[in-house]
Amino acid sequence: MWADANCSPQPGLEEMFADDFLGTATDGTRYGKEEVITPFKKPDRQCQFGDVKVHFFGNELAIAYGNESSIRTGADGKEYKRCLAWTDTWLKRNGKWQLIAAQDNVVECPK
Repeated sequence: MWADANCSPQPGLEEMFADDFLGTATDGTRYGKEEVITPFKKPDRQCQFGDVKVHFFGNELAIAYGNESSIRTGADGKEYKRCLAWTDTWLKRNGKWQLIAAQDNVVECPK
């Protein structure tokens, strides 16, 4: 749902994120829940998920490792393919799984 939000609005996205969520963007800046749920000004297209692996630590903590790609428009107006590798941390609070932390990294796109 979050990856698809880069390409189109995703109702219910807000509920996925804990109020105290904190992420690290590809440029090293931090962002919170409000930045995540704000619609993108220039949506990407062709959002695609790659492999995702999930590792559980007990019954209330999970870390997802994955990758994704999309077509973006650069500041120069030209389109380019952007590929990310990411790590998301999920916590089960009050019976509900929510995203509490994320780290995004730009990587070279597979040929």
